[in-house]
Amino acid sequence: MRVPNSRFRFEWFSVLNVSFLIIISLICILPLIHIIAISFSSSTAAAAGHVKLWPVDFTLASYKFTASRAAFWQSMLVSLERIAIGTPLNLILTILVAFPLSKETKAFRMRMVYAWIFFITMLFHGGLIPWYSTLKQYNMLDTIWALVLPGAVPVFSVVLLLNFFREVPKELEEAAVVDGASYWTTLWKIYVPISMPALATLALFSMVEHWNSWFDGLLLMGDPSHYPLQSYIQTIVIQQNLTNISRDEAVNMALISDRTLKASQIFLGSLPIILAYPFLQKYFVKGIVLGSVKG
Repeated sequence: MRVPNSRFRFEWFSVLNVSFLIIISLICILPLIHIIAISFSSSTAAAAGHVKLWPVDFTLASYKFTASRAAFWQSMLVSLERIAIGTPLNLILTILVAFPLSKETKAFRMRMVYAWIFFITMLFHGGLIPWYSTLKQYNMLDTIWALVLPGAVPVFSVVLLLNFFREVPKELEEAAVVDGASYWTTLWKIYVPISMPALATLALFSMVEHWNSWFDGLLLMGDPSHYPLQSYIQTIVIQQNLTNISRDEAVNMALISDRTLKASQIFLGSLPIILAYPFLQKYFVKGIVLGSVKG
């Protein structure tokens, strides 16, 4: 009986694996290319459905209209400020909550109590009216803190990070304790450096969450100049609130359509995250504690 060649089977597996990954990549990339093509196309071509993966009747009218409004750049600054404050705050509080919860019950007796307190918040929400009333009582409405503090402790990130901390070899912490290190020193000198891949992932999650949030901006910001970018885009694309448009902007509006305007703003809204991802990607492929324990 002839035994199949193992090298032949391995080559077939490689071909199928690469083909599958290429298909998945195309599924992710082609919609974005289609959106970009629509944003650079004329309103007539976009409305007629002639645009596929390449612009038809190339024009920058949608981008000119979007970029010509001061409100767009103001909302961009609000979103950048929200990310600059919210992302570090999310990471710091996530680390401080995940570290004690990652310990065993004998080391932290109240661990299960606090774990259930945080876990319940993932299943139940206090409601929209109590949430709004609480922020109003603390005079946070129409401030950047109303966008940052309510989600300062992302429980899903806490769950991910505490499981990450549990995989850290105990020998590292025991060696640090023998050398006289406190819990605080152990956390920032051992656990945090080792957990950089997880923290990079959580930072990206936090950035995307802050960047894409629009609902809280509409509810909590009374002044439209305080809208984050996605809230501003929502008022333009969905509510079509185009008040205070100048004569030149009205002329540009005649050259664009709802589809091209949406496409340009979707692309501009996703561009910062696309640009930030390559700088964080290198952390995703690193081992959690590769080479940290020897002997």
